[in-house]
Amino acid sequence: MERNSHLLLCVDDELVGLKVRKILLERAGYKVITAIDGATGISLFEKEPVDAVVLDYSMPGMHGGEVASRMRQLKPGVPILLLSAYIGLPLEVTSLVDLYMTKGEGAPVLLQKLGILLQQPVAAP
Repeated sequence: MERNSHLLLCVDDELVGLKVRKILLERAGYKVITAIDGATGISLFEKEPVDAVVLDYSMPGMHGGEVASRMRQLKPGVPILLLSAYIGLPLEVTSLVDLYMTKGEGAPVLLQKLGILLQQPVAAP
């Protein structure tokens, strides 16, 4: 279990999905903190030593593209995985994140993509 003890930040306004994802990731050995909106997510991202972000695209107030943009300004080296119910997000959004997947792709794909992100060397700030 220790091999994955990376700290992940999950940001999603859909509480049930957020709880399910947290349980899934914790079972896979990750430490997980959650936020139910973009502003809270950015605040936690600033304060916590986050290793990667799992970010929902469609949220009220501030969508995932805006959140990713702010996170890139704060800590450009932290990988971001964008989740969306939609296929084909605009390039200006997908270019801000490291990987993108639809929610329908399921848990195995999420874990695989996180594994890929966390094996990549983190860029120096």
